[in-house]
Amino acid sequence: MSYSMNNGYDLWLNYTKISDEALLKTYQNHFQSIYLNDGGETIEVIKKELKMGLGGLLDMEVQFKPYDVSENQLIVSNYGNLPDSFKNSVDVSGITGEGYIIKTIKKGKQSYTVVTATEDIGLLYGTFHVLRTLKMHQSLDGLHIEESPKVDLRMLNHWDNLDRTIERGYAGFSIWNWQTLPDYIDQRYIDYARANASIGINGTALTNVNANALILTPQYLEKVKALADVFRPYGIKVYLTARFSAPMEIGGLQTADPLDSQVIQWWKDKAAEIYKSIPDFGGFLVKANSEGQPGPQNYGRTHLDGANLLADAVAPFKGKVIWRAFVYSEHDAEDRAKQAYSEFVPDDGKYHDNVLIQVKNGPIDFQPREPFHPMFGAMSNTPLAMEFQITKEYLGFATHLVYLPKLFEEVLQSDTYQKGEGSTVAKVVDGSLYNKKLTAMAGVSNIGNDANWTGHPFAQADWYGFGRLAWNPDMDSEQIADEWLRCTFNNNNNFLEPVKKLMLESREAVVNYMNPLGLHHIFDTGHHYGPGPWVGNLSRPEWNPVYYHKADEAGVGFDRTETGSDALSQYAPEFKEKFGNLETCPEEYLLWFHHLPWDYKLKSGRTLWDGLGIKYQQGVDQVREMITIWEDMKPYVDEYRHNQVSMLLGIQLKEAKWWRDACMLYFQTFSKMDFPEEMESPEHTLEYYKSLKFPYAPGIRPRWD
Repeated sequence: MSYSMNNGYDLWLNYTKISDEALLKTYQNHFQSIYLNDGGETIEVIKKELKMGLGGLLDMEVQFKPYDVSENQLIVSNYGNLPDSFKNSVDVSGITGEGYIIKTIKKGKQSYTVVTATEDIGLLYGTFHVLRTLKMHQSLDGLHIEESPKVDLRMLNHWDNLDRTIERGYAGFSIWNWQTLPDYIDQRYIDYARANASIGINGTALTNVNANALILTPQYLEKVKALADVFRPYGIKVYLTARFSAPMEIGGLQTADPLDSQVIQWWKDKAAEIYKSIPDFGGFLVKANSEGQPGPQNYGRTHLDGANLLADAVAPFKGKVIWRAFVYSEHDAEDRAKQAYSEFVPDDGKYHDNVLIQVKNGPIDFQPREPFHPMFGAMSNTPLAMEFQITKEYLGFATHLVYLPKLFEEVLQSDTYQKGEGSTVAKVVDGSLYNKKLTAMAGVSNIGNDANWTGHPFAQADWYGFGRLAWNPDMDSEQIADEWLRCTFNNNNNFLEPVKKLMLESREAVVNYMNPLGLHHIFDTGHHYGPGPWVGNLSRPEWNPVYYHKADEAGVGFDRTETGSDALSQYAPEFKEKFGNLETCPEEYLLWFHHLPWDYKLKSGRTLWDGLGIKYQQGVDQVREMITIWEDMKPYVDEYRHNQVSMLLGIQLKEAKWWRDACMLYFQTFSKMDFPEEMESPEHTLEYYKSLKFPYAPGIRPRWD
């Protein structure tokens, strides 16, 4: 069996004809025509999607007709316009405005697949669900689906700069061509909106959190308006990153002090200006007083002062302010893992109602494995937005196959114990733990202008999976992988089962060959490409990998118990007790919370030193297994994408060995112990690995020197 070439541009929305002839005829019979109620722009995009989707999948010309008692029909209608004979068969009282119902209803000899909602956007989401059902070869008989998102704001954070470079972007340049906007609307903008709507994403922050104030000038706001107009029918609101010093940089003021009356008025005027041209503008995303970004602390004020300033400015327009909690200071000697909690938790309940605090999933920085951030569950009176990183800054860029929904799921299902057992991070994020009215999940985008959008064909699954988990944080990552594979590749079980296994195990593989047993942030600095556990000469201590692993002749690891930084005290007592006790601390977090001797005995009976070497080797072996599995998939995948993934897996194997060899050689300078017999001998010397330089690694801004 062979499949035609597919460069990946269509993502999971490739509407190629269903190859199973019997199933094709069944579907064609189900959808002899379509009844779609009249409406505005969103109804028009539903019509286009159905023409394209059903036309391609069912190889037929799609017929839109009034309600017909003589044909099997797909009926797509908001509840108010639903034919009367169907109204008693569906109950929309349990769904939200974005929710939808899909139900198969029999009337006489006819069968109707009904998609209904209370708002047009719900109909669009329901339409994409129907198309996904067909792509996954599922039965339409007896359907009864009720879906509403569990999280209000489901958004992408683009770290795109105005010069089209993307910080931590590994799939080309920004898709936003500011030079040709607003007059030229690239088809990519429309397809971007389609892809996001198909997985329920309803917000996008267009610009980097390391912000440029120019985005708030009239010249750029008219370009932003053009994008907002494209996205609106797809239910997507535009957000912008606000540079805190903008009143000075583009407003001519002498200060950006959040308590200064002129500054307060400037932000109110700027908000009114934006909302005049973009009435549904979502609001501002802010990174302040972090990594050199300006903020309220420049003026002796607090994050609370800064967030509430902007919240007041957008409140008359029902806008939101999303204030990032990613803060740490070179002037603070406290463990970096503790600093955000220390700055934000004391002000719990004082933020205005339209403020969300956006918290990274872990307390350091998007590591291959981190415990969940202690702020989750600790602020019962303030909405916390989850921030995941979809782009793989610390996970091999876009060259490594690492299925991130497995990581996202691990975080979301972690128990905070803040209201007893079962107080999962997911319940904090969806608002159910503390009855929050405002909920959000953000993902740092991995999208660029590469043909397939994400660089690595399998990185599309991270974008897809983020959207599905933002819709429902309790979704299972295996179910998401199954959906994505069926929609993106094919429904052949000989393909699905092995590749699903490969995806689900890939995240553990990367942890093993990069940061096993709780090691973290031992990446080469700046670009974060490859290992750099030896780096210790940078001006700020917390920018140096040696700060995090603390290797010496006595052992390795960061002591975060009462004898060390006591970061564990920021978690609930049950968590602190479990992770603070060596008998009960899961070994995958051992060196995150404990500094241990090289000869410490692991549960396997082997020394910590041997355990590290075995884990590094295991990661390399897991990549070899991935290569073998993928090679066997040749009959089921088009040659173009099979070859792409094969080449990238080759890079991943080479770099997994690099990680193993460089890290173990470096740590051996302290342990003075032989490598375990299970570990292959390093290919080069430690001096060789330390000599490697990557001044133009992707994901950093170019230097013109």
